[in-house]
Amino acid sequence: MPNVAPLWLDLGPFAREVAPAVVISSELNGNSSPFVPDSRRAWARLAVAVLIGSLGSVGMWSVVVALPVVQGEFAASRGTASLAFTLVMLGFGSGAVLTGKIADRYGIVTAIGLGIGILGLGYIGAGMSSSIWQFILVHFAIGLSSAATFGPLMAEASHWFDRYRGLAVGIAASGNYVGGAIWPPLVNFGMEQIGWRDTHVAIGLFTVAAMTLALIGLRMLMGAGTQRSHVNAPPPRIDLRLSTNSLTAILGLAAIACCVAMAMPQVHIVAYCGDLGYGVARGAEMLSLMLGFGIISRIGSGFLADRIGGIATLLIGSIAQTTALVFYLFFDGLTSLYVISAMFGLFQGGIVPSYAIIVREAMPASQAATRVGIVIFASVFGMSVGGWISGVIFDATGSYAAAFANGVAWNAVNIVIMLLLLMRARQRLAVA
Repeated sequence: MPNVAPLWLDLGPFAREVAPAVVISSELNGNSSPFVPDSRRAWARLAVAVLIGSLGSVGMWSVVVALPVVQGEFAASRGTASLAFTLVMLGFGSGAVLTGKIADRYGIVTAIGLGIGILGLGYIGAGMSSSIWQFILVHFAIGLSSAATFGPLMAEASHWFDRYRGLAVGIAASGNYVGGAIWPPLVNFGMEQIGWRDTHVAIGLFTVAAMTLALIGLRMLMGAGTQRSHVNAPPPRIDLRLSTNSLTAILGLAAIACCVAMAMPQVHIVAYCGDLGYGVARGAEMLSLMLGFGIISRIGSGFLADRIGGIATLLIGSIAQTTALVFYLFFDGLTSLYVISAMFGLFQGGIVPSYAIIVREAMPASQAATRVGIVIFASVFGMSVGGWISGVIFDATGSYAAAFANGVAWNAVNIVIMLLLLMRARQRLAVA
């Protein structure tokens, strides 16, 4: 007998009816008490996880705000100063794998605790940098620490829920976008009031204190004996008849493809608006609009995944993202760009969390955080390549039209992969 329940394939509400109830034993204050997936305690854990994710994501956003000021102080070129963001992304990708492995082996509390320490030291180090290269290099550590509050938290949230697993993963992932809405204006205000150096030191001290308190709360909600939640987590729901390594590689390729496409508007919308004569401020507003609608997308996609499954949800998101990219090709009016940017955010925000849902639906729970981390690393690589190649295409053609078309082509690769996985899943259901 296989270790999965093929009839759980998320093709509708029927999946929730046949899924067995799972009770996870835990210990709190020395007493044994049942932990039930989808329970009030699970939702309480999720709320704390979103808070931790919102605080920990500061590393993804502060560097963008501080870039012009830091560049001016060190008399560096824009390209050199921008390497700080590159190091954040490299650290975030590497950290996704490392902290995921730590979470699988030692538990989420250990992984986040390590991230908190590195985050605090990273920001204090950034504030005390004596050269632009010190500032740049320390952002690798900041990116690595931020990773602990994204991929591992999505994987962890999937262990706390069964019926609402997709929704929970989407909510956990939204902490990153909530941070994107909150941190930039706070960082800018701090730099105006006390300077960029003291602001970075203050961020380091504040995040360590606030995240430590939140982590203590999460630790109490999890109890003394269940730090590795995957031990008694609900089993996989589908069998794609692929080895874990093969499926990880396929999902990694899909993540690269969709994120190369995703990077074009996210990385270049500000410059695009400047080229069109609308001004960079308009482009910044469109980027904020994308992130805001991305929060809705992440939660909505999780809700949808609970009904049709992660693969089908990702396929829908990928098709929708392609549609938005095509619209960018044909409409460049100011109002049109605002509307399309909102659409793009609404379509793409749920794509990355869908990979975490697929991992949890098709792979052993004991490997979830590690496998999610690998896919997140692939997505970060795709974003990095996509942002770079779009700039290269613009330099070669003098227009972003070909760059948008390039995004459409890469997204088509993702659509094909998801279609093949969905067909394979349906075939497994038919022979079950």
